[in-house]
Amino acid sequence: MTHAPVGGGTRAAWAALGGDPALTSHIASVVREGALPARLPVIDLARACVGACSLAAAELAARRTGRPVPRVVLDDGALATAFVSERHLLIDGRATVNFAPLSRFWRTADGWLRTHANYPHHRARLLAALGLGDDASVERVAALLAERSAAEVEETVYAAGGLAVALRTTEEWAAHPQAVAIAARPLLDRERLDKTAPRSLPPLTGDPLLPASGLRVLDLTRVTGGPVATRTLALFGADVLRVDAPQLPEDPEAHADTGFGKRSTRLDLTGAADRRAFQDLLAGADVVVTGYRPGALDRFGLAPEALASRRPGLVVAQLSAWGAYGPWGERRGFDSVVQVATGIAAVEGSGERPGALPAQALDHGTGYLLAAAVLRAVTEQLDEGGTRAVRPALARTAHWLTRELPHGPTAATQTYDAENPARWLTETDSPAGRLRHALPPGGFAGGPVNWAHPSGLWGVDAPEWRHG
Repeated sequence: MTHAPVGGGTRAAWAALGGDPALTSHIASVVREGALPARLPVIDLARACVGACSLAAAELAARRTGRPVPRVVLDDGALATAFVSERHLLIDGRATVNFAPLSRFWRTADGWLRTHANYPHHRARLLAALGLGDDASVERVAALLAERSAAEVEETVYAAGGLAVALRTTEEWAAHPQAVAIAARPLLDRERLDKTAPRSLPPLTGDPLLPASGLRVLDLTRVTGGPVATRTLALFGADVLRVDAPQLPEDPEAHADTGFGKRSTRLDLTGAADRRAFQDLLAGADVVVTGYRPGALDRFGLAPEALASRRPGLVVAQLSAWGAYGPWGERRGFDSVVQVATGIAAVEGSGERPGALPAQALDHGTGYLLAAAVLRAVTEQLDEGGTRAVRPALARTAHWLTRELPHGPTAATQTYDAENPARWLTETDSPAGRLRHALPPGGFAGGPVNWAHPSGLWGVDAPEWRHG
């Protein structure tokens, strides 16, 4: 099988992570025609993000074994399958539902709007902002929105804590103050917060090699992007414990897709007993990953600077939709609405109506970048120490995709049949039932090819680390 050399997107992602440029020669790809077809270079995004993440894992494995950095081989078929993992998931043979009825495009009086209402509280806020009752039908919402401007609805729903975003072209978005702020930032923000002594990890042994073994990861993420990152850290051996508030249950199907390799517990941080349990977890953590809007968790002492003072030597990773800066820095957001705001939906549309990428590629791509940033931060800590903060954003990844990332010049040597991706799928028994799921899309020679255990049930595990 012919392997193509690494592309410019992967080199750019690796440079953004602070990696040694020479190491990208360890990556090669199997290029397949028909993988994630789009007007924008989505397959190049997938190669770059998963390639950088796989190389970061390989680099850490080499550091812990004393051996050369192992080879990374990507396959467009595996990438295309994994980037739509939620669509391939079957639970006891049953397909899952990825978008609720009110999560969709709407025609407005002057354009288009997209809403996100998968979670009950977001649905309730959307309908309340529109002055509608909880039993409002899709037809009733459509009739109301057809009489209002997209920008006005965007602001009204945002003020009510909901999610609605007006369609913009790439040019319209580029002129927006938030886009200007995003364009001035690197692909992901990386920062050393103090001069804590270097990290120590034991030599790595075993088969497969698990470069993140010995690391404890507190996972405070939801939906897709953050959970993809922590699912990837679990693949490479980290002890990942997801923590959710009991009053905000996760969709069980989404949890089944992104919960591989992890455990899941529930803690209400507004209660004294659960707050003490969380403090005990934090005292033993090596990595904290958050996926809530910037500032939402600060009252619990989870801002990077506060965490650095409470637990020096951490890696703190914060995923946001719009970036933790600019006029939209504290806004909620998901992949689908970021695509609409940043011009992606306009580019991928038909001219008569907006379109979408062939995958939730901002979520998946940024998730792999986040995991890569954590692994690289750990590698840097082995030499230099320091509490580390990394901050990717979906909208910054969107800027990279629309403005900076080149289409790969390499010709395809294979084809990808999206209707028959069986070789990149497997089945696993789990507490939720028999799961058909996508295999991990990346990795390295000698590393894991599947998770150590499947997704469990949401919130059922004890709030404790696996090993004392």
